[in-house]
Amino acid sequence: MNPKSHIEELLKLNGVIVYKTRGVSMRPMLKQNRDLVTVRTFEGRLKKYDVPLYRRKTGGFVLHRIIGIKDDCYIIRGDNTFKKEYVPDSEVIGVLTEFKRKGKDHSVDSAGYKLYARFWNLIYPLRWVLRKLKVVGSKIKRIISRSKKH
Repeated sequence: MNPKSHIEELLKLNGVIVYKTRGVSMRPMLKQNRDLVTVRTFEGRLKKYDVPLYRRKTGGFVLHRIIGIKDDCYIIRGDNTFKKEYVPDSEVIGVLTEFKRKGKDHSVDSAGYKLYARFWNLIYPLRWVLRKLKVVGSKIKRIISRSKKH
């Protein structure tokens, strides 16, 4: 059974799935192909800072953090991304309950995790500015490099 094609069925059948993360959108919290995440089914609405597993309209599955809640959807963004997504309840299939990073278990109910989630969201404007400065710096570096060659 291919886990990606049957992820919803496995979650419905077992109520929980554990898998190794893929992608870099939740860095620094989760590192690709290293960390294990535990996702469980849930009932009701999720809350700010929860990390739902949802299916995009394109069919891919994503694990990103809730940064806001509206009546008809969640506002979601990966920890290492800068674009918001608006995800309706119907696309959410589970929620992160714990993860194993460098062999150590972390519960999303722990005080340390809750502090991390709030802090990481709080410094988003600073991270956005630093990213833009990095992009501008790279462009300037390329321009200088090209001008030295001529």
